[in-house]
Amino acid sequence: MSFNLFAISPIIALTLTGFLVIGLSLAFSRINKSMLLIIFLLGLAASAYFSVSLWNENALAFGGMVRADNFSLVFNFIFLIGAALSMMLAFNQHEGGYLLYAEFFAITAFATVGMMLMVASSHLLIIYLGLETLSISLYILVGIKRTEEKSLEAAFKYFLLGAFASGFLLYGIAFIYGATGSFDLREVANFILGASIKDNPLVILGGILIIVGLGFKVAMFPFHMWAPDVYQGAPTPITAFMSTGSKAAGFAAMLRVLFSATDGLVSDWVTVLWVVSVLTMFFGNIAALVQKNIKRMLAYSSIAHAGYILVGIVAWNQAGASSVVFYLLSYTFMNIGALGVISFLSTKEKEFLELDDFKGLGFQKPVIAVVMALFMFSLAGLPPTAGFIGKFYLFSAAVKAGQIPLVILSVVNSMISVYYYLGVVVAMFMRQSDKKWPSTRRVSAVSLSLLLATVGTLGLGLFPSHWIEMFQKMMVSMI
Repeated sequence: MSFNLFAISPIIALTLTGFLVIGLSLAFSRINKSMLLIIFLLGLAASAYFSVSLWNENALAFGGMVRADNFSLVFNFIFLIGAALSMMLAFNQHEGGYLLYAEFFAITAFATVGMMLMVASSHLLIIYLGLETLSISLYILVGIKRTEEKSLEAAFKYFLLGAFASGFLLYGIAFIYGATGSFDLREVANFILGASIKDNPLVILGGILIIVGLGFKVAMFPFHMWAPDVYQGAPTPITAFMSTGSKAAGFAAMLRVLFSATDGLVSDWVTVLWVVSVLTMFFGNIAALVQKNIKRMLAYSSIAHAGYILVGIVAWNQAGASSVVFYLLSYTFMNIGALGVISFLSTKEKEFLELDDFKGLGFQKPVIAVVMALFMFSLAGLPPTAGFIGKFYLFSAAVKAGQIPLVILSVVNSMISVYYYLGVVVAMFMRQSDKKWPSTRRVSAVSLSLLLATVGTLGLGLFPSHWIEMFQKMMVSMI
């Protein structure tokens, strides 16, 4: 078996970064927190450099169990962007005091390693190992504020439901192995193409259980129950990191399994995913309508966005799959940006999380209010933002696939979502408040994260063609 460590060099770089941060904190107990962030960002940059070096190489490692194809490399960049922007948010005044320790950066690096393993693997057991590496890291990060009851409750709920999801995934893998005699997705695809699935109930059951396990990670209905409480209870930078990176990793693994195992041919799974997509969109959007807490509203909207992304998978063509990747990249910028505004506004004493807290923000802090409005417009899918282009590509792919009823229901859901996203904008610019916003100390890392998220949201909205063409070519390398 060939190990080919170069194929997993982005993962190695990030793993070493995690250990380096821990080692330095032990050797120098008073190491500057900004220095830890710089080392962490350099580790992300090294991982990105190796990802670029592997472009078009289609390198294999560990006998083909791990693939450094363009599909996995693009997702590496999404994970690295999400990790970098989220970690910079951790320097906010409210949470910097208990987050900025070496363990925080190291565990985040290991969580990102888990994401990369999930997307790079064409072997079911490696996907499971990646998911567990990611999940265990996130359980710790969610409950990292040990003195706060909500944070501990969120971590416990996430751990409990995550354990069930891991069990479902593992049972699904076992059933697939029992039916096909292999964990390799290519061999599973050969078995499925050479035999009738209807005669193999183990394959059907295994496939359903794998979708359940991955569905938990992306918070799709009815496996979404953990999302509102966990997003609300976790520190805001962790919410930003897990709501984007974890979702991207779950969908990437789902695309890898579904497309590879069926060799890109239309499968009966789309009927199941069609129903799940509609239920996920309606549940997320209707529940978000009545939320008064911004983080909780974004949690329910995250569920709805999982439904939109499923539309691209239901389309079951290269256009659909590439639009899923584009939308996940867009979602990384706009959702981290929205949560980043909360971090930017926070003071040492409190975070401003309620909708009423945002009343009058546009009159006292117009620049940050405009930035928040931009992210709300993008999440709602209004032009000229990345969210609009992302939905356009998703729905176009579904139209080409003949999924007209699904597109109509998706558009209806987008219109529903406009109500609660614009509710934030109305509160900022059309509601007066007697409250005087406290002056916030400018933190360059948080400001830079917001600036990059803004540039990404507008850049993908105004210049999407190059990216979508690259993602379409990339899908060819995966199938």
